[in-house]
Amino acid sequence: MRFLSFLVLLAGLVLTAPLPARAAIDVYEFDSPEQEAVFRELVRELRCPKCQNQDISDSNAELAKDLRDKTYEMLREGNSKQEIIDFMVARYGNFILYRPPLMASTLILWAGPVLVILLGLCVVLVRTRRKGGGQGEALSTEEKKRLAELLNKDKES
Repeated sequence: MRFLSFLVLLAGLVLTAPLPARAAIDVYEFDSPEQEAVFRELVRELRCPKCQNQDISDSNAELAKDLRDKTYEMLREGNSKQEIIDFMVARYGNFILYRPPLMASTLILWAGPVLVILLGLCVVLVRTRRKGGGQGEALSTEEKKRLAELLNKDKES
């Protein structure tokens, strides 16, 4: 009986024991602090094509890890920051950049928010002008008499 209790206790411990987390930490060695600074800058400027809302430094996607590794490799080979950006844009398009260049294809990204705000202001102005801007039309003489009568009744009461 003791042996059975021991096995149940052992099974319980094994099943509830925390399993080691499988978290990979990228470790890169650089020749100089400047090279490391360029790497950090690049991985923050490049967007993960899979995650879309994260830069490749924050993303845990396998593609982001591959992009970090490629960036590191290219830096170690002596490529400049612009050469690495050009390589990534040639491979993944302007989408990989958080700040895409102003071009005909990206114009909507730059002008879109301003156009939406201007359109909203125009709608507000048109609607307020149609209502007369809060000013009513002048009262006719009949309406003025009726108003005076109502006000006099109110004072007498």
